[in-house]
Amino acid sequence: MLNLADLRVLTFDCYGTLIDWENGLWHSLLPIFAAHHTDIAPEELLNRYGEFEARHEAHDYIAYRDVLKNVLRDLGARYGFVPTAQELAQFAESIKNWQPFPDTAAALQRLQTRFKLAIISNIDDELFAYSAVHLPVKFDWLITAQQLHSYKPSVNNFHQAIARIGLPSSQILHVAQSLYHDIVPAKALGLATVWINRRHDKEGYGATPAASATPDLSFPDLHSFANFLLNL
Repeated sequence: MLNLADLRVLTFDCYGTLIDWENGLWHSLLPIFAAHHTDIAPEELLNRYGEFEARHEAHDYIAYRDVLKNVLRDLGARYGFVPTAQELAQFAESIKNWQPFPDTAAALQRLQTRFKLAIISNIDDELFAYSAVHLPVKFDWLITAQQLHSYKPSVNNFHQAIARIGLPSSQILHVAQSLYHDIVPAKALGLATVWINRRHDKEGYGATPAASATPDLSFPDLHSFANFLLNL
């Protein structure tokens, strides 16, 4: 059972929860598709991205930069073009241009007044540094796929996060947009979870594979979540 009075630490997924990764992906990939005279609808592109990314993250660990390059190669193969070396390199660096959701900065600043904050993310440390520039708080823990050599939804990422934080799981609340990457494995380990349903006004799962899970709490955005938690 979720006991909000016990909470000491909020752990966050980053991309999709704090950073608007779907818009980031779309605006990074659209010029590449246009250069190869290939039209694609946004939702179709996001669906294919999620399919290919999950496939590469399920095998032996490779850096997220290489995941991005491999996904672009897969997209090219699916839609009939071969990305150039420059396009592959640019897409692997595109995270520096992905922006936070409009409510992210203020919500994190407010939540940090009461809780310690952590990131659990499928990312390389160096790539997260690009995003950290846009996030106005210093996280107490940064736990990445690069450090653990595994990608969510592996429960290893959450096992290791709990060990590093060093508190009972009852004092940790995991906050994420992806049911597939986050809510399912976090709940499997007994962590309380909050679903930030950024796609509440859209159909489908976007850039994350479909999954079924029942989070402890659900909000459409971080602003609503922060209001709830800080006004108890």
